[in-house]
Amino acid sequence: MAAGRITREHAPQHEVSRRLSRRFQVSLVGEGALVGLVAGALVTLYRLSLSGAERLLRGLTGAAAGSPLLMAAWFAVLVVILVVVSRLLLWEPFTSGSGIPQVDAEVIGRIDMPWHRVIPAKFAEGTLLALAGLSLGREGPSVQLGAMAGKALSRGLGRKRGEERLLVTCGAAAGMSAAFHAPLTGVLFALEEIHKQFSAPLIISVMCSAVASDFLVSQVLGVAPVLSLALVSDLPHIDYALVILLGVLCGALGAAHNRGMFACQQGFSRIGGHLPYSRLAVPFALSGVAAFAWPDLMCGGDAILEQILSPQALTIGAIAALLVGKYVFTTMSFSSGAPGGTLFPLVVMGALVGGLFSSLSTNLVGLSPAFFPNFVALGIAGLFAGVVRAPITAVVLVFELTGSFDALLAVSIVSILAYVTANLLRTDAFYDHLLAALLGTDPDDPQVSGLADGGEKVLRTVHVAAASHLEGKLVREVAWPDNVRVMTIERAGTEIVATGDTRLYALDELLFIVDADAAEDASLKLGLMCGTHLRE
Repeated sequence: MAAGRITREHAPQHEVSRRLSRRFQVSLVGEGALVGLVAGALVTLYRLSLSGAERLLRGLTGAAAGSPLLMAAWFAVLVVILVVVSRLLLWEPFTSGSGIPQVDAEVIGRIDMPWHRVIPAKFAEGTLLALAGLSLGREGPSVQLGAMAGKALSRGLGRKRGEERLLVTCGAAAGMSAAFHAPLTGVLFALEEIHKQFSAPLIISVMCSAVASDFLVSQVLGVAPVLSLALVSDLPHIDYALVILLGVLCGALGAAHNRGMFACQQGFSRIGGHLPYSRLAVPFALSGVAAFAWPDLMCGGDAILEQILSPQALTIGAIAALLVGKYVFTTMSFSSGAPGGTLFPLVVMGALVGGLFSSLSTNLVGLSPAFFPNFVALGIAGLFAGVVRAPITAVVLVFELTGSFDALLAVSIVSILAYVTANLLRTDAFYDHLLAALLGTDPDDPQVSGLADGGEKVLRTVHVAAASHLEGKLVREVAWPDNVRVMTIERAGTEIVATGDTRLYALDELLFIVDADAAEDASLKLGLMCGTHLRE
């Protein structure tokens, strides 16, 4: 039996040589570009479908406003949409939520989504929810659609599981690029949030995918960016005290955003009967009310952005009300499990935070109103970094939205401070928490037994470097840090469930779980033991 196990562990070694070959790296670049074209086309059609649905929504609800009979008819339409979306969710459960945690789990090899079901279901669900007016974003679903396009091409090309995950990452980058019309943001988001690894072949492949997707969107189909900010001038250094204050504020608001979302999800989890109909009924009812009482809150937030970019008519009270209303409606919509994302509403809320901070600073300390767009951009970066914990992506996103390096220093300061502040407040990063919930990593899970009781659990991965302390050892021979449990080992595209008799080799990727309270210490120790940098 031991010989059989050793044979299985050594069998994929020829795949290691292939993955390190120049021919493989060049072919991966070409395949990444192909994924970008296919994913870009799919996500562009998705964006156009959502835009058409939102126009139809506003036309119908605008015509029905003031007529009790027509308003009642609209609520009847919402009931029909609720039933159809629920049926689709029952048909394909992996389409629930934004889709980004599912892509994370796909990349680390924990789930295997059926792309041929996810793509049509997610496309239809997103369009129907836009027609219903729920406060959800298009970016998360676009990432999932792009990732599934990459998986479909991988299966069509006959690629193995390890290469398939690389093409899934390329598709995710293409999806984000097409959704935001921001290719560099797509690249950084895919690497920083999804794949969580930086290597030259991977970066080039992902860049090819994102650039090909953006070219198709902007040059061929002519889809405009979702948001464009024009900065009049750079902030003078004397106002950088306000930049520091905004960074800390965004970190605190990011932590509050996540805690509110997580608490609301726990509340919805207590609804146990007639799922998913009963949970979706709550945001659908709110959407029906908002359609006639406060239509600005509906959908992703394009109507709010139009007001933010022309702020003359907005008072401080109006901005604050829009911020609170958008957060509550988005939280209720997303926490119900509705198939939609939060990234675009998050961008809208960040713009509102920056606009509100600018208006208050103008009244209280005499900040020039001309810097209003600057603080809108800073608010977007700060809240994004505080919620998602991807500060590099936040900086690049603002650069692509403004098209200017003038605000680079201020944006970097805000993003770093927001990231640090949110971490110090001991609140989970948004997508890390959702991924842990998706994988069911709780203390009662037999796979994570042996960890310390209580507290949040987080997932981490690390590569075993050549000639490191771990290379060649059995798992049971390693003195692992306290509260660490190795879950799986990926070796050249093959996933191995870790046991005490599993031998570790160079280039192995270890997936382990650890108590959040001990994560920093465990990360440092494992980084030294593996002879490589740990990645989150």
